Amino acid sequence: MARKRRSSTEAEAAALASGIRLRIIRLTSFEAMTNKELAERLGRDPATTLHHVRRLVDTGFLVPQEPRRGTRGAKEIPYLSTGLSWELSNESGTAAVAVGEAMFEAYLAEMAETTQAEVDTSRLVVQVPAEVVEEFKGRLADLLDEFQRRPRDLAADRTAIYVSVYPSR
Repeated sequence: MARKRRSSTEAEAAALASGIRLRIIRLTSFEAMTNKELAERLGRDPATTLHHVRRLVDTGFLVPQEPRRGTRGAKEIPYLSTGLSWELSNESGTAAVAVGEAMFEAYLAEMAETTQAEVDTSRLVVQVPAEVVEEFKGRLADLLDEFQRRPRDLAADRTAIYVSVYPSR
């Protein structure tokens, strides 16, 4: 059964309403990365990336790790995702729309970095009552929660999953 997620605060929802910040959360989910590493990976300016990193730290989505010395001896702070984004709900209102748009933006940016051969895509259109759609969404949420709780296998490849349920008009 899917665990109950708490509603995000206004600050948390605002932090999640950015495709670049969602990508930073994903990139730091399994390994800590410095601002410089994030900027390089995202093809962004380090100062802009630092703005996003600080916003994520301030709202509890990233936590700084022990500082380390970079290749030129400069102090670098790696950041790691706290997993908070998975615990939150943005189900209604303008926050839901903004976060949903950011999720789609992040998805498109990540898809642009892959080849079609690397993507397993399925599409299905059904015509069932609303309560059946809600049952499907609940079962899907349970499945995603189950896989999210599994122990990490550091030797395995990372896999991203994006699911969207929408009206077929």
